[in-house]
Amino acid sequence: MTARAADRTRYNRATAHLDAPIAIVDLEAFDDNADDLVARAGGKPVRVASKSVRCRALLERVLARPGFAGIMSYTLAESLWLARAGFEDVLLAYPSADRSAFAELAADPKLAAAVTVMVDDHSQLELIDASRAGGQEEIRVCLELDTSLRLLGGRIRIGALRSPLRSPAQLAELARSVARRPGFRLVGLMAYEGHVAGVGDAVAGRPLRSRAIRLMQATARKELAVRRAEVVRAVRAVAPDLEFVNGGGTGSVQHTAAEAAVTEIAAGSGLYVPRLFDNYTSFTARPAALFAQPVVRRPGVGVVTVLGGGYPASGAAGADRSPVPYLPEGLRYDPQEGAGEVQTPLLGSPADDLLIGDKVWFRHAKAGELCERFDALRLIEGDRVTATVPTYRGEGKTFL
Repeated sequence: MTARAADRTRYNRATAHLDAPIAIVDLEAFDDNADDLVARAGGKPVRVASKSVRCRALLERVLARPGFAGIMSYTLAESLWLARAGFEDVLLAYPSADRSAFAELAADPKLAAAVTVMVDDHSQLELIDASRAGGQEEIRVCLELDTSLRLLGGRIRIGALRSPLRSPAQLAELARSVARRPGFRLVGLMAYEGHVAGVGDAVAGRPLRSRAIRLMQATARKELAVRRAEVVRAVRAVAPDLEFVNGGGTGSVQHTAAEAAVTEIAAGSGLYVPRLFDNYTSFTARPAALFAQPVVRRPGVGVVTVLGGGYPASGAAGADRSPVPYLPEGLRYDPQEGAGEVQTPLLGSPADDLLIGDKVWFRHAKAGELCERFDALRLIEGDRVTATVPTYRGEGKTFL
């Protein structure tokens, strides 16, 4: 029996009393993946990206482990909610235009002490000030550095379109604006190298593409390490009490942690390990989050149909954004139908061994987005469900 087949046996036994659709997290795999992130971080704390988890119980679980400290959130409303729930260090990774949430932040000492907001433009400071509605609390601010790789004099750009701030001079100028503006305090700097941390470098069946990605990423890491160090020096000259410099992501933890200028690492997807993180040479980990759909039809030989399953991930549309049939091994989508809104045909010889009501297990393409489809996660230890915990959705929260 393969390791995957053994996992299927465990998951089916653990959930035999539960009807699908259901979502699970294998706690042994989750904890092993957490240990791997800490080991790769080499002694620097790992800040957990909440968008990749979207479950308070599991955020609490991982933050209770040595090596983890703080949350990286994705909306201001989520940040305030987490701070009210007792999380004391929440870094908002994206700029916000939520005026009512800024008014709450500026009026509450506890929230203002716990939440740090992201800024990469003077206008964002003005929006925050205009949103205070009389609140006088000091707003903690983090600046974001553009990490993209520029080649051929800038004619080629590789990396996400995020911050407009690229040079040490640009970051230092905005840092001075924050320092001069009453009611704000610059506490951090963030730089997310998504073209390194979030792009697999071992694409199955594409050796030339994989080699090109590895070359690009090696070049990008070298360029960014130099520029990030220069930016940190320039910003610290303005704000010598800077509390943190955040960088990295699941796919680049050990590389980013090796930079002396970086004080903490961000990661989250590496806890669940969705399918987009299968194609990396920098680390291996165990899939911890899966969902099951029930077999509801047997249209013919080598075919079963499961209920639903069309849960695409965000990003540029493509086959890699669909969930992947995982257990039993050997199932695939019908290319004419793919993963459907209400039903999904699956092809392959394993279909002939599946009965009506049996579970087919899938892996989502990305991490936390799975939790937008389910209101609860069943936590599995061995071959038992030991707890059921709500997702953000299960707590009535849909922040985006």
